[in-house]
Amino acid sequence: MLESTITDYTVYAIGAPIILALIAIEAIFSSRNTLGLYKTGDTWGTIGLIVGNVVVNILMKGSIFGFYLFLYQFRIFEINTIAPLWVVVILTLVAIDFIYYWFHRTSHRVRFFWAIHMNHHSSEEMNFLVSLRQAWFNPVFRVPFFFIMPLIGFDPTITLVVGAGSTLWAVVEHTQCIGKLGILEWVLVTPSAHRVHHGTNQEYLDKNYGNLLIIWDRMFGTYAEEIEPVVYGLINNVKTFNPLKITLFSWVSFIKDFKQSETIADKIKSFWGTPEWSPN
Repeated sequence: MLESTITDYTVYAIGAPIILALIAIEAIFSSRNTLGLYKTGDTWGTIGLIVGNVVVNILMKGSIFGFYLFLYQFRIFEINTIAPLWVVVILTLVAIDFIYYWFHRTSHRVRFFWAIHMNHHSSEEMNFLVSLRQAWFNPVFRVPFFFIMPLIGFDPTITLVVGAGSTLWAVVEHTQCIGKLGILEWVLVTPSAHRVHHGTNQEYLDKNYGNLLIIWDRMFGTYAEEIEPVVYGLINNVKTFNPLKITLFSWVSFIKDFKQSETIADKIKSFWGTPEWSPN
């Protein structure tokens, strides 16, 4: 079985050198062609966020995986026994991608989740390193979305390995050096599609939430094609490379809104309304 021969650490061990090579090649290409894709302050800010995310992963991964294994005892279906392994892997990949679409969409449309996710969008650059610029507590707040997978019969070990593999594609999406990819634009989240997602252009806001497959965005009306040059970052940029300040940036604003809110409904909206909501 897959889980007896491959772990997510195996995937990361294979993927890490590839990712580092991509970053190095892109940085050298940018430097030689004076593209300015990598800036020192932004790079250090990203590294700080990476370190925090890795620490939380190390501290919480065992507990989260144990929780999924516990839920797996109460599974409704035996997916591992009703299909060959390769079919199970494909089904797992599609299920992860579908749930991720809604998790990601929620992360952009609900203040509480946006306060966590905005770290990833806080860079005004777009390069392979930015793909690793993840929120410190992102692993924890995925659980309310992905806990359904073991309950409906997806083996947590296979899910872990397949999920690790799918995250490697997310690195490829974060670059300005790859143009449009023809027919693949209809199926996959390509670099072009994901550049749109990182844009603050009005026509690009809240678009292209998918991780691997762009079909969810096309199905649910959140797809936008890259046409105009993309302006990266946030509508109100953080203007700091300090990873702690970046992490707390939205929380400070939302707590301020909470204090200014006069009704219970507004106090709730301070954390559970849309990111653009204001008590005034």
